[in-house]
Amino acid sequence: MAGSDLNSVALVGRLTRDAELSYLQSGTAVAAMSVAVNRSRKDGDQWVSEVNYFDVSYFGKPAESLKQYLTKGKQIAVQGALKQDRWEKDGQKFSKVRIMANTIELLGGRSDGSQPSSYGSGSGQQMQGGFSPRPSAQNYHAADSSAEESFGGDSSGFPEDIPF
Repeated sequence: MAGSDLNSVALVGRLTRDAELSYLQSGTAVAAMSVAVNRSRKDGDQWVSEVNYFDVSYFGKPAESLKQYLTKGKQIAVQGALKQDRWEKDGQKFSKVRIMANTIELLGGRSDGSQPSSYGSGSGQQMQGGFSPRPSAQNYHAADSSAEESFGGDSSGFPEDIPF
């Protein structure tokens, strides 16, 4: 059945270290980070907590812009696809799965009271982003829409006068 495969992942976790920024030969920025995701499960009569660690790669201008906020302990939401890297060293085969992030959203409050921010760069293949401010968050999108949509669209979904 052709075309029925799906490779999509979404998770929320905390960064285990500050993101590291490097550049491909093409000049494209790559932010590398590791995310710890806690999971609770019941084992008999007790709840057991287990942690899983995932490597994440994030590309393009959004990676450069977001790098300063991707610090150890920061909670983030990641959406993207899984990519399996395979290599051989000294005759032994190795494999590692990492997440190629399409979007990263900063979660949790900060002391300055700012809102969470969301950033996206399209697929891992599409590494260009455009700036698109929103009232409650800053977003990066691979294919930026018109300026009218960048600032909340036609406002038909929200009344102009909010009663609070």
